Order: sequence, then C-alpha cells, then structure tokens
Amino acid sequence: MTLVWVTGNSGTGKSTVCGALRARGHIALDADEDGFSGWIDRVNGEAVTDPPYPVPRGWLDRYGWEIVRERVMTLAEESRSRIAFLCGSAENEADLLDLFDVIVCLVIDEDTLRHRLATRTTNPFGRHPEELAAALMWNPRMRAMYERRGATIIDATKPLPEVVDSVIQSVQELSGGP
Repeated sequence: MTLVWVTGNSGTGKSTVCGALRARGHIALDADEDGFSGWIDRVNGEAVTDPPYPVPRGWLDRYGWEIVRERVMTLAEESRSRIAFLCGSAENEADLLDLFDVIVCLVIDEDTLRHRLATRTTNPFGRHPEELAAALMWNPRMRAMYERRGATIIDATKPLPEVVDSVIQSVQELSGGP
C-alpha cells in the first residue's frame, strides 16, 4: 500500500484533485470533508464544533486547523492493498508525515490564489480578509517547506487533468508501482 499526502495552501486545488482522483477510480479522501481535520483551541486543546464565520479579528491566532493522527493511522491500516490519497492541509501535518509513503505539494502563484479564493463555491475559507491574509502569508512558505521535505512539487495552475496526471505519475515514480 502506498499512502499519499496531497497537500498545499488553501486554494491550490486539493479538494478538486481529490474529486478527480475519485472519478478515476482511486481511493481518495478529502481531509476536510471526510472528517480527518477540524478546528482546535490551541490554548486548551479542545475541538471547536461551531466556529464563527466570518472569523473575528485575531481568531486564527488562537484557533488552528489540525488533522487527527489516529484517523490517518486507521486509513493506513485499512488501505494496505491499494494506493490511497489523502488530500488536505493542516498546521500539525509535520507531525503526521511519517505515516505517508509519498508527499505531493500543489503550488500556485499569488494572483491565482487570490482569484481562486474569491471565486470558489465549495468552501468559503479565504474570502474574509483575515483568512485571505493567512493564505497569502502561507502561499510562498508551503513550496519552500515541502521542497525541504523532499516532496514532489506540482504546478496546480495547469489544467486539472494535467495536475492529476502529474500527481499519479509522481506516486508511481516514487513508489515504484504501476
């Protein structure tokens, strides 16, 4: 089994790639939509079940989006016979990278990021100025951080079929599978 982490900044197309992978018959899960991630209070560690929207000024300083390690461990155990893709991004993902066999990071330029966050209909994150500022701050950092970690970097400004082909190809190359 190869467990693949498809990550990137908000707006890079992780959920869209996840849907396209599913449409091609792959096991692909969205960390946000499929219950792997959620908001936590960094002060007391408690889950936030009803976050405010839009977030008030300073909210993102106290609260963070995290992925649950136990859920990823369960996915790894349940998906031993095929390649499985988990698509998402979370502030604690560095603590989970040991669970993945392949890491792919989707990247886009700032203009594309602004456009995607302003026009997407599947997720409101990034429309509020506080969220947009956070996404713009993280955009150049994601590429550098994942290059240092040896991830495959994919230009997600290309047409979706090309991006998905690149994700699949990088997994095949790095895992040695078909």
